[in-house]
Amino acid sequence: MSSTAGPRNVMPEPVQIFLTHMDIEKGCSKATLCSYEKDLIQFEEFLSTRSHSLSNLVEISVDHVRGFLAKLHGRKLAKSTLSRKLSTLRSFFKYMTRHRFITNDPMAGIRNPKQEVRQPRSLNVDQAINLLDSKCGVEPEDKRDHAIAELLYGSGLRVSEAISLGIYDVDTSSGLVRVTGKGNKERLSPLSDTAREAIDSYLTVREELGPALEETALFVGNRGGRINRRQVNRILARMAEEAGLQGGVHPHMLRHSFASHMLQSGADMRSVQELLGHENLTTTQRYTHLNLQHIMNVYDKAHPLSESGSVSRKSDGSDE
Repeated sequence: MSSTAGPRNVMPEPVQIFLTHMDIEKGCSKATLCSYEKDLIQFEEFLSTRSHSLSNLVEISVDHVRGFLAKLHGRKLAKSTLSRKLSTLRSFFKYMTRHRFITNDPMAGIRNPKQEVRQPRSLNVDQAINLLDSKCGVEPEDKRDHAIAELLYGSGLRVSEAISLGIYDVDTSSGLVRVTGKGNKERLSPLSDTAREAIDSYLTVREELGPALEETALFVGNRGGRINRRQVNRILARMAEEAGLQGGVHPHMLRHSFASHMLQSGADMRSVQELLGHENLTTTQRYTHLNLQHIMNVYDKAHPLSESGSVSRKSDGSDE
């Protein structure tokens, strides 16, 4: 007889065990944990409509996973979203199988939908400079916003890494920032000269933003508390508007721009991988497309055999 799912606001014990494992043993970020929790609760809600629950794992079959996937397909979610939710379930049931909560993994044979090839969107160098120059005011908020943008672009940080920085993580005299990335892995990232200047200028007015006597966060809001990613998104959106950039700018776009511009300037792939804090080189290799695209644009403008080439092909067959 099938078990009856519990109240929707009660998280099944196996889910609690898994999230605790991912938090304490794996060191996942808060954003990742929230994503896992959201996906598993959504699956639990689906199971409740079938009179099942993750509280009784042995009753969960591959048909339940397929039914859940079909429902998500019906909502016309992006393939990347579907893949993320399946990845959550795959990690969850893999953990449960490994620790003998169940003997059969219901994710066996379930594959992720084929992904569209999407390249990271980035700014060109002129656009990046215009963006950074748009926020050079004298007000405390202006100095903070300028410092955030300079750091995201100049060091290629994730927004989660930037907002989690403490005032003691940044050493402008040595030009280094201690970053805590995914999986609580620490790395040292260099600061650009303009980032060092922007951060030093911001630190002189930091306490004017609010009562931050006991707050060690580097970037604080108007009430003195640690700034959050939504505020950073709004800051960059305003800066993009002031700079006249179409389509808006988000924090990860500055990270993409950092990687692209580094490769265009001749940096090797391994160095960019270290600077970005990527665990796998294949993640960094996405940016080779951007670099190749830049090269092809130069080729199209300059090569005599290109349709848009600025140099005419010689008719006498002579070489130069």
